[in-house]
Amino acid sequence: MSDSKAIINDMTQGSVFKKMVVFTLPVMFANALQLCYGLVDMVIVGKFVGSAGLSAITIGSQVFNLMATLCIGFSVGGQVFISQLIGAKEYNRLNVTIGTVFTLVGILGILMTFIGFIFSEGVLKLMNTPEESFPMAVSYMRVCSGGILFTYGYNMVSAVLRGMGDSKRPLLFIFISTIVNLTGDLLLVGYFKMGAAGAAWATIIGQAVSFVIALIFLARRKESFHFDFHLKSFIPESGTSAKLLKLGIPFALQSSSIDISMMFVCALVNTFGVVASATFGVGSRLQSLGFVMSGAVGAFVSSMVGQNIAAGKMDRVHKGIQLGLVSSIIFWGILTSIFVLFPAGCFSLFSKDPEVLGMAPLYMMCMAVGAPALACMTPYNGFIQGIGNSKMSLVFSILDGFVARITLSYLIGIVMGLGLKGFFLGYFLAPYFTTIPAMIYYYSGIWKKRKLLS
Repeated sequence: MSDSKAIINDMTQGSVFKKMVVFTLPVMFANALQLCYGLVDMVIVGKFVGSAGLSAITIGSQVFNLMATLCIGFSVGGQVFISQLIGAKEYNRLNVTIGTVFTLVGILGILMTFIGFIFSEGVLKLMNTPEESFPMAVSYMRVCSGGILFTYGYNMVSAVLRGMGDSKRPLLFIFISTIVNLTGDLLLVGYFKMGAAGAAWATIIGQAVSFVIALIFLARRKESFHFDFHLKSFIPESGTSAKLLKLGIPFALQSSSIDISMMFVCALVNTFGVVASATFGVGSRLQSLGFVMSGAVGAFVSSMVGQNIAAGKMDRVHKGIQLGLVSSIIFWGILTSIFVLFPAGCFSLFSKDPEVLGMAPLYMMCMAVGAPALACMTPYNGFIQGIGNSKMSLVFSILDGFVARITLSYLIGIVMGLGLKGFFLGYFLAPYFTTIPAMIYYYSGIWKKRKLLS
């Protein structure tokens, strides 16, 4: 048991508030560091390349995020399953589960590498990529596709550890990756003038270093990690594979549907030219700051709910969700106030283009409309993930993405003739179509009758 305690964090005992603080702080720092990938890329490319480079990274990263979220979906499925095994104290099943997760995600990563190389140009054309940005966007996409296996690897290891309740080691791994990425950006983009491709190389090299270090670290502590790293352990076990696919496919489709809808909005925005594209890119990066906190809260709620439902401790489930909601709402309220009061100042961190700064207030006011839903969305999503209801997550994300985000952006922007303002409004109104149904589902109590995954 002493080895188990080295990595496993039992959330079925002790103060719920203390568990939240201990778990979420490392995840927040990890999310902040991961966000630094995009922020550093935008700052350095904006300085050395200009609005065309910002546009290229904005569009290329939208496509790359779609490819990456497929892995994240399967990783979340593994995290939920592992958290329930921990809550039920079934440590003997961890080896086969972790090995199966590793193999399934690895196969998906190899497949995405080939897809990225083959279809990058076609997808970027469909997204109405401005002519000035197109060559850089293609280079960015192809470099990222070549290293996507490392991206998958890092997210997979982090999800497994978080399923065990360990949020500190993923923080260490992403810290290393961020330092490498920052150094690479300064050298490849600033010194060697490699543009958007240099930013992509810096990102992939950073994640590769992080992934290799994570594997070495865990291999040396395989007893407490509950995975022996033998080749035979990577052979997927049929029953476990079926459970992980049942969880992972809906979670992957959930994330993908939202990313596809974001790509659709991005394509609409791109029709207004490089300045609009750059504004959307900078605004999206700033908006991501909100998920530094709420994303950490969502991960905590998922693990807390998963472990305590398996342990039959419903009072701790409710406390975890309520603490997560309050924390996320306070954080989003402060952040949104800063964005609305100082929009141009926030945007000026990434671009000095007067036209981009002129569009900043419009973007931030539209974001403020959706801020309440954004604040509540991740805690409620964490709850649904924690109980293992991947099908409901998929339904809600389809409502958010395809039904709401695409439809509202088109109706308000094109049919109602509000143009760019309509696209931004539709983009930020969509989260209500996820948050409100999830809130109703939670307070209905129907979920308490669900069976455990194991």
